[in-house]
Amino acid sequence: MEERNEQHIDNVDVAICGAGPVGLALAALLVQRGVAGSRIALIDARALGQAISDPRSIALAWGSRQLLEEVKAWPFPSTPIHTIHVSRRGQLGRSLLDRSEHKLEALGYVTRYGEVVDALARAVDRAGVQVIRPARVAALDETAEHVALSLDDGRTVTAQVVVGAEGGVFGQQEDKGQTRDYGQSAVIARVSTSSPIAHRAFERFTDAGPLALLPQEGADGFQYALVWCVQPERAEALQAMEEERFLHELGEAFGGRLGRFTKVSRRFSYPLGLNADARATTRTVAIGNAAQTLHPVAGQGLNLGLRDAAVLARLLARCPGPEGIGRFLDERAQDRKLTIALTDAMARAFVGSGPLQSVLGLGLAALDVVQPARTLLGELMMYGRRSGSALLPHKVL
Repeated sequence: MEERNEQHIDNVDVAICGAGPVGLALAALLVQRGVAGSRIALIDARALGQAISDPRSIALAWGSRQLLEEVKAWPFPSTPIHTIHVSRRGQLGRSLLDRSEHKLEALGYVTRYGEVVDALARAVDRAGVQVIRPARVAALDETAEHVALSLDDGRTVTAQVVVGAEGGVFGQQEDKGQTRDYGQSAVIARVSTSSPIAHRAFERFTDAGPLALLPQEGADGFQYALVWCVQPERAEALQAMEEERFLHELGEAFGGRLGRFTKVSRRFSYPLGLNADARATTRTVAIGNAAQTLHPVAGQGLNLGLRDAAVLARLLARCPGPEGIGRFLDERAQDRKLTIALTDAMARAFVGSGPLQSVLGLGLAALDVVQPARTLLGELMMYGRRSGSALLPHKVL
């Protein structure tokens, strides 16, 4: 990808700060909607090679695949999810979401963060977007006419609109308008089992927090991407454990649906919290994790951010200025509010023990019986909530 080195980039339509999947998708979609690539500046602190080598596993909803297809950033190596098994440890009741109910080839996909960045970076390169990396925004000066960005390498960018798309993780952010520390950390790793079930993802609620296993095929064979949410001190202990002890503890928490846990990769952890704020200025707006950082339960953070990018691209292509930002906030309010509320409720309600957990377990059993409710939940996870009452796929945005 060509990375320009001019000292000053004058008066672009849109400057995007952050070239992760959400920022890259916004740039590619703006070009798809008719904005010239030369009128877009994409700024990121990391070199492209660093981002592409990022091994983290992420879950893409079906609606996100549609977005990637639109900008010709699909396919790339990924594992389709055909079913999602949801259960509460120690309680009766479970629910199974199945692709067949939605007449789709997959509910979603599991892939590496780096694969998504690589595919979108190629799309952005083909589109002729001006890319500035590695560079950080040192200062921002917003006037009635434009926004001036001063970068830490001495370059400046002047733009009609600036979009913040660099979010980071909860523990590294300043508090926004809506914030909640869940008192949990996510332990992430890749694990192998003796009896894997192809293309099935698991969301297992435990007393300490949710435990997710996402199917992932790769160079090391069939594995699961693990996201295990526990108290911070427990996360530290799990990271420090010998492999055999860790696998035993994981088996105790998850159960025997996949046989024995036989192998685990290097383990990492990060703090979990909700940090969201829909506010914007006249010429600046945030999307993705920069606007709302969510608990990883249900895997909605990235997908919500990609829906942000899709709507903002459409509106800025029509109204490249303050009017587009105002309309964006209005159109995204329902989906953002509902997704944040659903994720927050799931992260908190299933934690702990007692009579409430029995009720929630029965709720999962009822969900498995009542197909319309199960279908609605699946559509919310795949497409999000649109303005009005319709649940619609991304391709109509």
